Formats: sequence, structure tokens, C-alpha cells
Amino acid sequence: MNNKKTLELEKIIQEDYTNIAGIIVIKNNDIVFENYFNDYKKNDTIHIASVTKSILSILVGIAIDKGFIKNTEQNVLNFFPKYVLKKRERTIQNITIRHLLTMTAPYKFKSEPYTRVYSSDDWTKSVLDLLGGKTLSGDFKYTTIGLQVLSGILANATGQSILDFASENLFSPLGIKSPNNLRIHNKEEHFSFLKDKYVNGWVIDPKSINTAGWGLTLTTTDMAKIGQLYLNKGKWNNSQIISSKWITESTKKHSQLNDLAYGYLWWIIDNQENDCFSAIGDGGNIIYVNRLENVIIAITSQFMPRAKDRIELIQKHIIPNI
Repeated sequence: MNNKKTLELEKIIQEDYTNIAGIIVIKNNDIVFENYFNDYKKNDTIHIASVTKSILSILVGIAIDKGFIKNTEQNVLNFFPKYVLKKRERTIQNITIRHLLTMTAPYKFKSEPYTRVYSSDDWTKSVLDLLGGKTLSGDFKYTTIGLQVLSGILANATGQSILDFASENLFSPLGIKSPNNLRIHNKEEHFSFLKDKYVNGWVIDPKSINTAGWGLTLTTTDMAKIGQLYLNKGKWNNSQIISSKWITESTKKHSQLNDLAYGYLWWIIDNQENDCFSAIGDGGNIIYVNRLENVIIAITSQFMPRAKDRIELIQKHIIPNI
């Protein structure tokens, strides 16, 4: 980007996207724009909210590559042999990992019961109790707490904590500094984690199981590296970190919410060719990958209710100018 376009983009960000912390734009393997706002610096971590979901998708793919999990068609209950089914509960017996990854698993709630789950001493068990219901319809039902089951599956399948598995197989190979485990004890600490400016860690439950739907902190550079990994079909410095098969499978349409297609915990922006997809988190956190343009855009943002759409910022003000 030339100086004029850079100044124009920075002006738009400062006027209309006031909660952005950092932004990195990479085209053809070169950083064409990088800047930080609101007193954030390059090495500052930030809560990436639901982008955490897409990280879990990567970890599931790695676990399958390594044989810890057979495939996405494995039943959820296979990983919880000690879980006691409630009487007349049948639906949960047919729920698979694929249902979790595609947001088509049924739950016994209309709105997410955060307090019930986060006040329990075992978040995975608490969510298992909410999984199931009358039918397995295949309808899209977006959930954050529901994905805690996926963390339980990973921990039981690999015999490691989520953080240790991620550090060994994803973070360390990409040169990402692993966060510390972070225990949140009450509602005040929860809100503080969501809203405080500088936070670091990966939230765990009382059983030391890391969160799957939220709770991870990364830098903007870390997010860009994840995008680069996916653009490169799972390769990093000539090492295959995750299979290209999983990259392809996780970034194609499996379910749909309104006009947006959904892969395995990744949003599909271009539903025709599957060439553009994103990890999207509340407040305006995003990893945007465009294969046709050979572009990666990572944006970190402070928590802000109803933050302005980052896809619009990217498609209207960034892509045409690089």
C-alpha cells in the first residue's frame, strides 16, 4: 500500500473501527500493512473470543492426523465412557464430532446457560448434560459453551491438556508463545477478562480443561501465522503441521446460518469456490484468508458490543487497495 492509501485506511479505522488493537495485511507472502492502535503494541496479546473455536478445529484436525481420533464421525460419548446417560435419553448417543464442528449438534436450551455451566465444577460434564434433546435435526445452532465438549474430547483422546497439545503441535512449530493457563473464579473475573485492555492466558475450568469456544489470547502476529498456515495448506517452513486434507475439509460448506456458510468452526465467505474463509470472534477479531488474492488479514480488537463488521472493512477498504 502506498502512503496515501495507508493514511486513508488508518483514518477509516480511527473513525469507524475505534476498538481495533492491531491489523496485519499480508499479500503474496509480504506484509503490506501493519499497524497498532489504542496504545497496543506488536507483542501485546488480546482475547480473540470465538476465533478460539477455529483454533480448536485445527487441534481436532491434528489429533485426527496423529491417530488420537479416528475421524469426525466418531460418537461424542465414545470419549466419555464413564458418563451416565439419563433415562430415555437417545439423541445424544448419535451425536458425532462432526455435529460439534459444524454447529449442528442439538442442545436442551434456547439461550446459552452461561451461569449454570461456569458455576459448575466440571464444565464439560455440565455441557454433556445439556447436549441432546428431542431430535437430531441437523439444524444450525451456534453455541459457545456447547463446544466445551470438544475440549473434553481432545483431552481424553490425546491424554494431554489442550494447552500442552496445542503448544507441542501448533504453537511451538509456528513460533507462537504459549499462553499460561488462566483460572476464572467468579463473574467479576470473567467480565474483567472480557473487558480489560491487557489480558494473557487461556481460560481453564476447575478440572483444568481449556475453553473451546472462547478464552484464548494471542497477538495479531500469532493470528496472521494461523492464517498463513491455512493459506499454505497446512505447511510451515517445509513442515506439514496439519494435513492439507483437513484444511480443505474444514474450510468448505457443511452447514449454513442465513446467507453465511459454515465449515468446521470456520466461516466460509465465498460459498461458491471455498476460496475465502475466516475465523471470526466477538468484538471484531478476525483471521481472513483469501486464496484467490493470496491475502491474509489478521485483526485483533478490544471487546465492544455490536462492533462494526470487519468483513466490510476488509472487502471495501483493504482488498481493493493492495
